[in-house]
Amino acid sequence: MGKCDKLFEKALQSPSSLRFTDLCKLAECYGFTFQRQQGSHCIYKHSKYPRILTFPKCVGTVKANYVKQLLEAIEELELGGSDEE
Repeated sequence: MGKCDKLFEKALQSPSSLRFTDLCKLAECYGFTFQRQQGSHCIYKHSKYPRILTFPKCVGTVKANYVKQLLEAIEELELGGSDEE
């Protein structure tokens, strides 16, 4: 099992215990790219996903709702639900 798969499993099983750095790595594993930092939030975008994802930069764990937001985006991409180009 690769590093990305392990992060994905960890996010699924325990979204409230995912660290900020791991959340960013997971987003990048699935093709999201860091666009910029606006204030205290890091902004990620994917070429095939219509919305941007914003994660508050923090030390330690992030709130579960940000992890769930990323997991929903990954699921949408995996299902091919948003092919807007």
